[in-house]
Amino acid sequence: MTEQALAIAMGDPAGIGPEVIAKSWAQRVEHELPPFFAVGDSRAVERVWSGPVARLGDPSEAIAKFDECLPVLNVEDAGEIVPGVPDGDGARCALHSLELAVGLVRSGAARALVTGPVSKTQLYGIGFQYPGQTEFVAERCGIAGQNAVMMLAGPSLKVVPITTHVPLSAVAAMLTVDLIVAKGRATARGLARNFGILRPRLAFAGFNPHAGENGALGREEIEVLEPAIAQLRSEGIEASGPYPADTMFHPRARAKYDAALCCYHDQALVPLKTLHFDEGVNITLGLPLVRTSPDHGTAFDIAGTDQADPGAMIAAIAMAGAAAAHRAASGS
Repeated sequence: MTEQALAIAMGDPAGIGPEVIAKSWAQRVEHELPPFFAVGDSRAVERVWSGPVARLGDPSEAIAKFDECLPVLNVEDAGEIVPGVPDGDGARCALHSLELAVGLVRSGAARALVTGPVSKTQLYGIGFQYPGQTEFVAERCGIAGQNAVMMLAGPSLKVVPITTHVPLSAVAAMLTVDLIVAKGRATARGLARNFGILRPRLAFAGFNPHAGENGALGREEIEVLEPAIAQLRSEGIEASGPYPADTMFHPRARAKYDAALCCYHDQALVPLKTLHFDEGVNITLGLPLVRTSPDHGTAFDIAGTDQADPGAMIAAIAMAGAAAAHRAASGS
């Protein structure tokens, strides 16, 4: 089968997505990046970058053009593009670009999916009804949202928030044995499929301070986390915990697990972003395709100023290529 390039949905054209994609192409050789093409309005790139751009007639042209220019599969939906000034036209372009990129990967016309940053506020304004891009991609792949797992990965830490974009006051009621087991299973499978870790070690963070201190500070560990961990272990998954979250992320602790599963968003993302702010990658586990995204937002405040750091986009492209290679080698 002919090798395919990665598809990168450009994200909001008024954000930093076009700039970091272009800068990633400019640094493709030094970072040994696999071939990729952008999906979105090519004018968004031309507004912020003076390098060579080639509009594709078909995704199959991307690899042949990649050495000489940034290939772009054009989506002309963005209206008047002003870096740093988001609007509804830009949100529609971001959504259409995402949908097209997902379809290309699902059909085999592209090897893996990388998604640029979007503005949820702008997307909600045009009727977008998903919590984020992860849930949208999962639905397009026929996967239930709860079976798609958001993992944030950096060079020395991988974390999974068991609950994601919900108020902290709602987390305790959402933590169930079934949810935790489902996230643990998907994480173990995803580490094997996407990273080649054949026997992954999962460590679970407690919900309460000091992991509840045997019930003195809360019973979620006793009534929910411990039974879920026991069930995962009975299925042959190497799961341990729950551990006090404040002692899980120093170097000696991180050496003992392959991924940390945390009860809520900030419990997972604070250590990841502290360690790997400019190189964190969001990879979605549990999908029939590889999907990654840089772990940062649209940064409208610096869009168009040539200040955006492409490190996280470079890491997302590299991880998508490596994960696709792992899957191809294992036949999964």
